[in-house]
Amino acid sequence: MSKETPVLVAKKRDKLGSRFAQRLRAAGELPANLFVAGSAPMPISLNEHATIYALKKGAHVLALKFEDGATDTVLVKDLQFGYLGDNVIHIDLARVNLDEIVTVKVHLSFVGTPDAAKKPGAIIIHDMPQIEVSCKVRDIPEEIKIDLSQMGETLTVGQLKLPAGITAVSDADAAVIRVQIVKEEAAAVGEAAAVDSKTGSPEVLTAKKEEGDAKK
Repeated sequence: MSKETPVLVAKKRDKLGSRFAQRLRAAGELPANLFVAGSAPMPISLNEHATIYALKKGAHVLALKFEDGATDTVLVKDLQFGYLGDNVIHIDLARVNLDEIVTVKVHLSFVGTPDAAKKPGAIIIHDMPQIEVSCKVRDIPEEIKIDLSQMGETLTVGQLKLPAGITAVSDADAAVIRVQIVKEEAAAVGEAAAVDSKTGSPEVLTAKKEEGDAKK
């Protein structure tokens, strides 16, 4: 987790519905629900600019400060996006304590270049830009840096070197990143096409010619 947990001012809201949510967003507020175990969700609103800024910085945990002075440590559980998929219009939060073990998705940051990627025609394919991990709330990283300089042609989840206290939940055999040689594949396709044109087609033509001769 980042050294400083973002602090956001939270306001309780009693007016619900899409129209009021639109008014909140027009006023620079982001509608949200705060989930507390054993209680009904609490509708709140947060400053949109401050919240989006914290999310873009990779924050998973937020500190809420209410107008009455109450505070809460919360985990970002779900984000709802607009129909274009490029802006957050609603957020779900869950009250947690820092020593609670949770499962979250964390982005991967790649450094270095695999030796296999230095070959002619090589391309790097990112299959998994983020992975699901389990750890204490206080240990949630903003991102996990992965060094690619020592990898072979494929790097799987099980091969990742994760920080202490963090366990991967994603399938250990799933590919995170891999190197693929595109020129060799293209050449193979070209050779196959050449074989078809030189051997396959004449055989078909010969069969048609023999069929015609038989009719004569």
